Amino acid sequence: MRQGSPSRVCRSSILQSVFYHQSMDARTHLPLPTLLSHALVAFTVEFDNEAERQMQHRTTRYRSTPGAYGPWLVSMAMWFNCLRFVGEEGVTAGELARLARTHTNLNGMARWGYISVAPNPADKRAKPPRSSWLIHATPAGRKAQEIWRPLFAVIENRWRERFGADVIEQLRASLCTLLNQIDGDSANLPDCMPILGYGLRSLDAERTRPGKSRALADNSEVVADLALPSLLSKVLLAFALEFERTSPLSLAICANVLRLVGDEGVRVRDLPRLSGVSKEAIAMVLSFLQKRGYAVIRAESRVKMLALTPLGIHAKKAYPQLLQTIEDRWESLGQDALRSLRQSLEKLVGDATRTSLLFRGLGPYPEGWRASVPNPEVLPDFPMVLHRGGYPDGS
Repeated sequence: MRQGSPSRVCRSSILQSVFYHQSMDARTHLPLPTLLSHALVAFTVEFDNEAERQMQHRTTRYRSTPGAYGPWLVSMAMWFNCLRFVGEEGVTAGELARLARTHTNLNGMARWGYISVAPNPADKRAKPPRSSWLIHATPAGRKAQEIWRPLFAVIENRWRERFGADVIEQLRASLCTLLNQIDGDSANLPDCMPILGYGLRSLDAERTRPGKSRALADNSEVVADLALPSLLSKVLLAFALEFERTSPLSLAICANVLRLVGDEGVRVRDLPRLSGVSKEAIAMVLSFLQKRGYAVIRAESRVKMLALTPLGIHAKKAYPQLLQTIEDRWESLGQDALRSLRQSLEKLVGDATRTSLLFRGLGPYPEGWRASVPNPEVLPDFPMVLHRGGYPDGS
């Protein structure tokens, strides 16, 4: 039968559906980074929904909150990598990067209305480097700071009520313990997942985490005071960096796309639904996979199918093996902490579908932008934090 015939497309669609549901049924022992990701993404979405409800803002769909002109809506990551460090006196761009231990989208944050970025009037050099420019919060940025700062405790208290205070305490304690056992430098990682770089890699954190930054690894009390999403992010990022030192493909690509491609391929249009990741983020992944020879997109009738090349098939097989290798190494460093972490995360994540208790907090407010898009069937297996606003699903 010739390629592209309706029968073949129908057969591929059926096989893909079977593959998807079988893969979901088989996900009884989820990899550690998947558990961490689902918890972190769920916390972030719940945080973002509440911030959106309280804050005057603009979005693509609603343009502006009725009666007010607010800043463009962004996600929690932009608090962690930018706005939390911008005080009344301002901060230089170089100092911001040092404090955040990662980079932010300065041009975006200025364009979206949260900050102003300009040369320091006291700097008399003809062309001062951008790293010396001063960043100040705009009135809208200061209002966002007031709204965002207390929300971490608000959402964590909701989780204590939903999951049980003992579960959240166990989660926090195991994250803190494991964080200090994995790597002496791991606590100096950013307090959030970094904006992914080329190839959707987490290398920015590897490049910008200086040892002379706040020495959290030697201060367990400071680690214990971190917000829950920061603890989740640090452990997940430490895992991702270890994975990416060995793997030619990033953990974001492997977890959110590569694992979903069956022997018959996968329909491109199904990837956002199957992965919980935005179409824009999927497009970035597909571009990279094709450019580097890991996958091809072929047309079957009117359907685009993503299929792996031999190189991609090899990478897909290596992905779960490397996950297990890293988790085994971590277990040797802190077996009790890792077991405790798994137990608490599995109580949160459940079967990783809509029946999970995590999904009970994801319903958007009626006026929120997520209320106008389909409800997710799954959460990303790795956060897709992009320059577009820091949303954990690449929105």
